Amino acid sequence: MKRLLKRTLFATLATLALTGVASAQTPSTPVQGVSKDEILLGSIQDLSGPLAGYGKQSRAGMQLAVDEINEQGGIAGRKLKLLVEDDGYDPKKSVLAAQKLVNQDKIFIMLGHIGTAQNLAAMPVQFEKNVINFFPITAAREMYDPFHRLKYSFAATYFDQIRMNAPKLIKEKGVKKVCTIYQDDDFGLEVLRGGEAALKSLGMEFTEKTNFKRGSTDFSTQVAKMQASGCEMVILGTIIRETIGTIGTARKMGFTPVFVGSSAAYSDLIHKLGGKAMDGLYATMTVQNPYTDEQTPQLGFWANKYKTKFNEDPTVFSAYGYIIVNAFANAAAKAGKNLSTDSFIKVMDKMTFEPDMFGSPRSSFTATKRLGSNASRLSQIQDGKWKAVSPYVEE
Repeated sequence: MKRLLKRTLFATLATLALTGVASAQTPSTPVQGVSKDEILLGSIQDLSGPLAGYGKQSRAGMQLAVDEINEQGGIAGRKLKLLVEDDGYDPKKSVLAAQKLVNQDKIFIMLGHIGTAQNLAAMPVQFEKNVINFFPITAAREMYDPFHRLKYSFAATYFDQIRMNAPKLIKEKGVKKVCTIYQDDDFGLEVLRGGEAALKSLGMEFTEKTNFKRGSTDFSTQVAKMQASGCEMVILGTIIRETIGTIGTARKMGFTPVFVGSSAAYSDLIHKLGGKAMDGLYATMTVQNPYTDEQTPQLGFWANKYKTKFNEDPTVFSAYGYIIVNAFANAAAKAGKNLSTDSFIKVMDKMTFEPDMFGSPRSSFTATKRLGSNASRLSQIQDGKWKAVSPYVEE
C-alpha cells in the first residue's frame, strides 16, 4: 500500500510539474509582481559609482512617469510602484540587486537597468524567474542578441552607431589616420568593433588602439600614444569622466583630433563638468537632451515640470527613464486586466512606438525582432550645448 501511495504521489507531482508550465500564468493564477491594485516595477541603477549622475537622472525620469500614470488612474486600475536598487556600476553587485528585486521583492519586470556588463550579470537571475529585461540603458548587442523571449532593447547599438555614422564624418573631415581609446569591458569592445567595421567599409584600419580599465582617471599615457601616431580622429569608447579626462588631457598636450563618442558620451554632464574644452566633441544619439530653454512647447513644458519636481535640469538620461516607463505602460495597458509575462510579450511582439517629443525614431517589435530601431544620428557640442548635426541613419 505504501509503495502504491508513493507511486501515486510521484505521478501526481509529475503531472502538476508538466501542466504547471502551460498554465503558470493563466488569469486565475497569481502573477509575480501583479496584484489586484498594483504592479511592481524593478530597476537597477548606479547611484553611488562612476555613473551615479546617469543613474540618478534615469531614476528620476522613471519616477516622474510613474507618478503621472498613477495620477491618471494607473493601468487597468492598478497603480505602479517603482523599486530601485543601487549596484554602483559593479556587475557583482548587479547580481545581488537582481536577486533582491526578483526573489525578495518579487517584481513583475526589470526596467532600464543601466550598464552592459551589469545587465549581462543580472539577466540570468531574472530569466530563471521569467522576469523580462525591458529596455536596458545600454546599447550593447547582447541586449537582444542572441534571441531570448524575455529580452527587449530599444536603442541603436553602440556597434551600429559608430559603424554607420563614423564613415560619413571621416569622409567629410578628410581623415587619414583614426585611433580609438576604449574602456576594457563589454561596452568598450562594442565601440571598438563598431569602429573597426566603419573603417573596413572605407578600406582602412585603426592607426592606434589603446584601452583603460573601468574606473581609471589618468589617460595621459593613452593620449600620448595616439598623439605620437599622428591620429586625426579618435573614436571614444568612453562614458563621462573618461571622455572628459581624455579630451581634457589632449587639449593640454596640444593634441587636437576630431573626437567622436557613442551615445554613452551623449550627456549634458560632459559639457557641464568638462567646460569649454569639450566644444567640438561629436557623439551619436537616439534621444535629444531636453534643455529647458530650447525646446518645442511640449518638451519645454515637460522639462520645466521635471525641474520643478526634482530641482535640477532634466538630461537625456531623464528622458530615457521617462520613455522606458511609458513604453512599458503602453504595452501593459493593451494587455489589460489579465496582465502576465505571456500576455505582455504577446502585445510587445506586435508593438510600434511612434517618434516622441524627445526626437526618438520610430521603433517596432515582432516575435523575432527584439531591437526596436537601429537608427542613430550625430550631435556635436557647440558653445556648451549639444546640437544635432545630421539626420537619422539606419538600415
